[in-house]
Amino acid sequence: MIITRTPFRISFFGGGTDFPAFYNEHDGAVLSTTIDKYCYITVRELPPYFDHKYRIRYTKREEVNSLVEIQHPSVRASLLHMGIQEGLEIVHTSDIPAMSGIGSSSSFTVGLLHALYSLNKEKVSKSELCQDALHIEQSMLNENVGSQDQTAAAYGGFNKIKFKRNAQPIVSPVAIQRHRRVQLENNLMFFFTRFSRLSDTIAKAQISKTPQLTTELSSMKSMVNQAIDILSDERNDLNQFGELLHDTWKIKRTLTDKITNPDIDKYYELARDAGAIGGKLCGAGGGGFFLFFVPPEKQTAVKIALAELLHVPFGFEFKGTQVVFNSNY
Repeated sequence: MIITRTPFRISFFGGGTDFPAFYNEHDGAVLSTTIDKYCYITVRELPPYFDHKYRIRYTKREEVNSLVEIQHPSVRASLLHMGIQEGLEIVHTSDIPAMSGIGSSSSFTVGLLHALYSLNKEKVSKSELCQDALHIEQSMLNENVGSQDQTAAAYGGFNKIKFKRNAQPIVSPVAIQRHRRVQLENNLMFFFTRFSRLSDTIAKAQISKTPQLTTELSSMKSMVNQAIDILSDERNDLNQFGELLHDTWKIKRTLTDKITNPDIDKYYELARDAGAIGGKLCGAGGGGFFLFFVPPEKQTAVKIALAELLHVPFGFEFKGTQVVFNSNY
């Protein structure tokens, strides 16, 4: 039996430039961090006593005898990619609901691949896990996804990630003093809107408009280095990071008409009126999680203002996907 633990991610700046439709022409970059909320995948060989070969449990339960019968796209494609022949039981659990804007589907794919490699007693690098997950989601499944989620889930940490045509993502940990990083963590608040969305629909709309969004996406990409400069020089007021989040949200919400709605706009303005300097919806938009930059002395007021939402405390994470149990050893 193998159990993997794979983190979810928060993207601060540069989201949208990690789609091949953009970075194949202009290069892309994001600033993101993984967080201490996880996807857990358990994989074991299924004993030959049952009338099915594959048992898969997530929000549904599947019991089938062939790979092509598996309904879960990532499970089916991952098993095909790995050339799995033996019967398996696969169980998924998670700290956070799916379709919430923090890369949950890619964390699932990375975590499952990691478990399958370990079950086969094969060593695999973070780079290989990232590339395999990209291949499965973008090539085998033809999903409307970018390239940052798989990269963040595999590597973990607080990183600048660059994307170039026909090249592996380049992961560069952001070098800031620990107390500066802790200060940033202490100014961030995370709220679940309690409604999920289909990111594929939103991403598809944005991808189709990418040739017309070069100016907006290039501006969002430039904020990656601006944010790193703010964090790296302790003479800079950290509130500038929050102001930059507000700037990126103002651009992001214009990319398609599916990113925001009256409820989202209402919550954003309530948070700003209560003391949040800036914020954004995580992921493609349309629902899921809000991230806000809020000075500590204003955080109680923001919690009260957003009482309809679920406040979720979190911290940064630096290990990426891990095997946390392996009965082979």
